[in-house]
Amino acid sequence: MTFSNLNRTDMLNTLTAEEFDVLIIGGGITGAGIALDAATRGMKTALVEMQDFAAGTSSRSTKLVHGGLRYLKQFEVKMVAEVGKERAIVYENGPHVTTPEWMLLPMHKGGTFGKFSTSIGLRVYDFLAGVRKSERRNMLSVRETLSKEPLIKKDGLKGGGYYVEYRTDDARLTIEVMKAAADKGALPVNYLKVENLLYDEQGKVCGAAAADQLTDKVHEIRAKKIINAAGPWVDSIREKDGSRKGKTLRLTKGVHLVIDQSKFPLKQAVYFDTPDKRMVFAIPRDGKTYVGTTDTFFDSDPVNPKMTANDRTYIINAINFMFPSVKIAENDIESSWAGVRPLIWEEGKDPSEISRKDEIWESDTGLLTIAGGKLTGYRKMAETIVDLLAEKFKQDSNRTFSSSITKTLPISGGNVGGSTKFQEFIMFQIDKGTSIGLSAEQSNHLVKMYGSNVGIIFNMIEADSGEAENYGLPIVLWAKLKYAIEYEMAATPVDFFNRRTGALLFDIETVRNYQRQVISFMADTFKWDQAAESNFENQLNQELSFAIKPADQD
Repeated sequence: MTFSNLNRTDMLNTLTAEEFDVLIIGGGITGAGIALDAATRGMKTALVEMQDFAAGTSSRSTKLVHGGLRYLKQFEVKMVAEVGKERAIVYENGPHVTTPEWMLLPMHKGGTFGKFSTSIGLRVYDFLAGVRKSERRNMLSVRETLSKEPLIKKDGLKGGGYYVEYRTDDARLTIEVMKAAADKGALPVNYLKVENLLYDEQGKVCGAAAADQLTDKVHEIRAKKIINAAGPWVDSIREKDGSRKGKTLRLTKGVHLVIDQSKFPLKQAVYFDTPDKRMVFAIPRDGKTYVGTTDTFFDSDPVNPKMTANDRTYIINAINFMFPSVKIAENDIESSWAGVRPLIWEEGKDPSEISRKDEIWESDTGLLTIAGGKLTGYRKMAETIVDLLAEKFKQDSNRTFSSSITKTLPISGGNVGGSTKFQEFIMFQIDKGTSIGLSAEQSNHLVKMYGSNVGIIFNMIEADSGEAENYGLPIVLWAKLKYAIEYEMAATPVDFFNRRTGALLFDIETVRNYQRQVISFMADTFKWDQAAESNFENQLNQELSFAIKPADQD
């Protein structure tokens, strides 16, 4: 079966007919990583996600594969070393979704970072994170700092640090890892919400009853081991298990604003001080500049966290503090997103001080829960819990599984010969794209987005581009939509416009201009009735509203 909701009935029949070695609850980056690691070791693996894959935290980050510089301030040396090394692995295995991005760290009188401490901190960071020689930090003079980014506040400027972070599309990274897991034999299904856990006669957890959010039908799925990787919903799964005790989660919210480059013409990614001595990012991307994030405790429903007026004002004030000439106002905000971080609660600590470390717990029923952690460390987190799983299989039934191979395993789309060969791969594919009538710019865009899967897109365009015209869709948008449906489990217009393409965040005009055509295409493909079509259209309009209009409160 291709990884498509067009095959949903067959997928659900397989889920309910067979017993799996492991069932993973949660389809964010952590669950996707676990599914890939388990499947490549030969474990019969299933995964359920109550929303779309990556719909929670894993599509709502700052979209950086962090090296962990700021954790040096909290003396979390081990974390800096680990996430720095993992960052390089993420890049090597998926260079089409991860890109080195030079980051400017301006230093001002009275700011968070002084010149000496920054120089030492970045040198230690380079060492701990194993930064490659070509990407090691430079210290810049005032003139050099302003040359990199002329919009930076000049008053009190003492110079800058220049170091490399890695920019990513967090949702597409998650989807590509999930596709790789499916390719290796895992069975991940979105829109399946766990309502109850199932137990054997000894009281050990042995499955889950999951409600199909698209049809309301409940399916029972059985597995020898259950992993709770539900992110912000980890504790709700523990409650169903009767094991929510000891350490618990504390959710914090982060908001980002998107502004067109015509209003905020940022040349260079910048990590900068806010008036209240926090640090936020401003990053140029696809003709836009996005800025964030906030860090506040969050106690509402994590399914749809929203930007509030206070969040918007905070970020606008931060922008105007560091980039005083741009004079950003509320009506300059083109889009926004809000997400929650599931952190392990530490008494008496502010949101920004709570550790981002991950932990694993096991309940009396055998439910394994993994919580905390960061996007960058997803692969290592997965390896750790699947190692534990393998040890339990050995103890319980004398079954043995191989060691993890994900350290050197390209994710879906990552078979491009490694990061050093990616540019060569791009040039070759641009030639192929132009040979079927695409422009060099269109071809370049598609290959950078889909990596080694771009050939499928090109074949679609070559075979049936007339379909795009029939629906009034631009050829590239049509190809992305068809691919998202047939190979990426997209089930709704929001899945497509948000998590498969990022257009809802960074190209909102395309969403407005083509939402009707996309909905019409999906309705015909999935054979929706009028009620379903109207429901999905309302969902998209609601998301468009969330992107711009702030909520009154959390």
